Amino acid sequence: MTISDQLFAICDAQPFVTRFMVRNLLTGEEIRRGADEETPSGSTRKTSIMMAALKAAHEGRLDLDEPVTYEERLAKEVASGMFRYMTPGIVISLRDAITGMMTLSDNVCTKMVLERLTLEEVDGYCKALGMANTHHRFLIPPLALPADHALTTVTTTSAADQVLLLQTILDAQSSTQAQEKLGCSAELCSFAMETLKHQILRYGIRSRLPFETLVASKSGRGKRGRMDAGIVYKGGAPFFIITAYTDDVPQVMADGTPGYTLSLETIGRLAQACWNGFQS
Repeated sequence: MTISDQLFAICDAQPFVTRFMVRNLLTGEEIRRGADEETPSGSTRKTSIMMAALKAAHEGRLDLDEPVTYEERLAKEVASGMFRYMTPGIVISLRDAITGMMTLSDNVCTKMVLERLTLEEVDGYCKALGMANTHHRFLIPPLALPADHALTTVTTTSAADQVLLLQTILDAQSSTQAQEKLGCSAELCSFAMETLKHQILRYGIRSRLPFETLVASKSGRGKRGRMDAGIVYKGGAPFFIITAYTDDVPQVMADGTPGYTLSLETIGRLAQACWNGFQS
């Protein structure tokens, strides 16, 4: 069975939709399933928010050392991260807010960052990069969204759009052309990559890889499914990019297992199959 057949079989084994794209960085081989279809982004959208903020910093419109105060209002309608449980009045830098947004997916930090940008700016940034199926629509998705919500009620993206973004950030570690495309200096592009590597959430892509495997990624969750997008390293070098988005995931599977459990397991199996299959 080819690696492509294995990946499709993993998806076919579940009753929900799984869209993905993988790129073998050693050979250039790509495998796609619904990769250009619009899908809820969950917190994978935050990678583009980070890059838009870094572009604004590079242009002098934002100061990464600006002190940002955690105010009680920032914890409203927030369902991820740790700041919402902490005492208002804490002061951090904008740089640290970006770090919190990415490493812990903290939505208080996300608000701190987005309040210094506009959704139109972030959305336009994605379009300029070529992310045609990415649409930033809301600061923070409403908590009361139903499980069958419409795509137009959340920020959306595609598996291919996220591969494009991650590949550009990876290329920008050494390519001035990629740095110019992102609108960031080499130093800021390096900060972006290191921040992606520091995400502490280890379900999804990481869950079935060797424990010490380095992954530069951003995961996400939504009412319709789970998602993860990252660059997997082997021996200190980039190995493959994988972006996977599950959708229409049942709240409870037929055997009583929570749907999100199988959603994350599916993403982990896809990454594991790439890890094993691309080595042969």
